[in-house]
Parts: sequence; C-alpha cells; structure tokens
Amino acid sequence: CRQYTNRSCEECLKNVTCLWCASSGRCVEYPVRRVLPPADLCELRSARWGVCWVNFEALIIAMSVVGGTILIMLGVCCCCCCCKKKSKKQVLEGPDKDDERAARERERRRVRQEERRAEMKSRHDEIRRKYGTV
Repeated sequence: CRQYTNRSCEECLKNVTCLWCASSGRCVEYPVRRVLPPADLCELRSARWGVCWVNFEALIIAMSVVGGTILIMLGVCCCCCCCKKKSKKQVLEGPDKDDERAARERERRRVRQEERRAEMKSRHDEIRRKYGTV
C-alpha cells in the first residue's frame, strides 16, 4: 500500500487492504485487527476505504441511522403482530377474564341496588301505614 502514497485515492483503493488518508495523502495498510482506524494513523473524517467519496465518519453515521431505522421497524412489526394475534385470540376464545370480572361486578351492583330499593320501599310503606296515608 505504501507504494501508492502521494498518488490518487482511486489507485490506492484498488487494493482492498489499503486505506487512503485524504488529509496526508498517504496510502496505508488497513488495520484489520481494529474495526476503525486509530486516530494516529488517520482521522475518521479523512479516512477512505472501499470508495473515495465516503469517509469513515459519514459511513458510521449512515450505518447507525440505517441500523436504528431497521431496529425500530422490526420492533413496530413485532408489536403489530402481537396485537393482531391477541385480538384474534380474544375473538376466538370469547371475552377474557377482565371482561368476565367486570360483568360479575356489574351484576353484584345491580343486585345490591335492587335490594336497597326493596328495603326503601318497605320503609316507605311502613311509614305510610304508621301515619295512615296508605
């Protein structure tokens, strides 16, 4: 790779093991043991690998945005599928336990209300009989 130093980026990047540093015009061996080239070798905004028109800084940002978008889309799809399955399950199985509990509670309230009405009616009837207004 060093033989392409002070030539052009295109010539340097013909060899896939080379890294072009635009700020210094050097062509160096890509440090394969590290994911990103170290700052003492070349700054991220000046480093080019694969193509000359994309620097590492822009590549990292673009890949992060694309990766984040894909993760968000997967999450939304999973949520939609889970909700769809849950709604189908409720339709097939009928009302769930919460609905049944609410219905039992409504029935208990209705029975208590009728008991109170009957009790109030008997009290009123008793008062009417006592004062002779029946």
